[in-house]
Amino acid sequence: MIIPKIIYSDDRLLVLDKPPGLVVDPAESVKGETLADILQKDFNIKLFRGGIAHRLDKDTSGLILIAKTQAVLENLQSQFKERIVKKEYLALVHGHIKDIGIVDASIIRNPLNREKFTVASQGVPLEARPACQRLSVAMAGREAVTEYEPVKLLVMSSELIEKIFEGFNKIQLRKLRTMNYQLYTLLKCKPKTGRTHQIRVHLKYINHPIVSDEKYSGRKMNRLDKRWCPRMFLHAAKIGFKHPVSGEWMELESELPEDLEKALSLLSSQI
Repeated sequence: MIIPKIIYSDDRLLVLDKPPGLVVDPAESVKGETLADILQKDFNIKLFRGGIAHRLDKDTSGLILIAKTQAVLENLQSQFKERIVKKEYLALVHGHIKDIGIVDASIIRNPLNREKFTVASQGVPLEARPACQRLSVAMAGREAVTEYEPVKLLVMSSELIEKIFEGFNKIQLRKLRTMNYQLYTLLKCKPKTGRTHQIRVHLKYINHPIVSDEKYSGRKMNRLDKRWCPRMFLHAAKIGFKHPVSGEWMELESELPEDLEKALSLLSSQI
C-alpha cells in the first residue's frame, strides 16, 4: 500500500505529498486502492472523495490539499474557483524554451480519444471553420491559462545518448540528433485555471511535450523517454492558499522526488 507523506496537518486541514502511481479518485476503471480510499480508511476522513479539494493525475507527484470538515472543503473549493490558490509545478520538457511565456487556450475533450484532451481550436484554424463549428468549439472549450518560466536549459551528452540507446545503428542515432532529442528545459508552470491535463495539453500545444508523458508526447517519443525517465516528469512542487479557518496565507513546498531527481541528474546545464 502506498502511504502519502504528510507535509502539514491540523484538526481542519491536511496537505499530502502524493507519490506517483496513486490514483486520486475511485472509478470503475481503477483497480486497487485510491487516495480517497486511503483518506477515508486510514485518516478517518468520512467526507466525499475523502475531503480531496482538487486533483492530480495518477503519474503526477506532489502537493494535494485535503479538508477534514465539510466547511473547510467548501472553503478550499471556493478558493480554487476564485483563483486564490497559487500552484507551481516543475516539468521537464523536450526542446529549449528560453523565455517566459503564457498559453491562453481553451481545452476540450479529444473527440477521437475520450481519455485525452486537446486545445479547442487545434487543427483547422477557428476562423476557417463554418460558423456552426466555430460556435460549437467556442461553447465546448473551457478556459485554460498556463504561465511558464524556464529554470534551466539542459542537454543530454552524445556519450549518454549512445549509452542509453545502445544497439541503435548510425542512422537511428543521426535521427535522434536531427530531431534535437538531446535538448530539454526544466520549467516552472503556474496554471491559472484547473482543467484536466491542462499543463500537459498546453505544453504539447506549443511543441514542448513533457518527458515520458505517454498520453501527449507521442508513442515513439515516449518509448525513447522511458529508457531513462521512468514516468512523466511533472511534479506539483508548491502551493499557496489562505488557511480556511485562520485566514493566514500559507505556502508549502515539496522537493523533487528521487526518481525525477535521478533522471534530471543525467542532463547537463547549458549556459
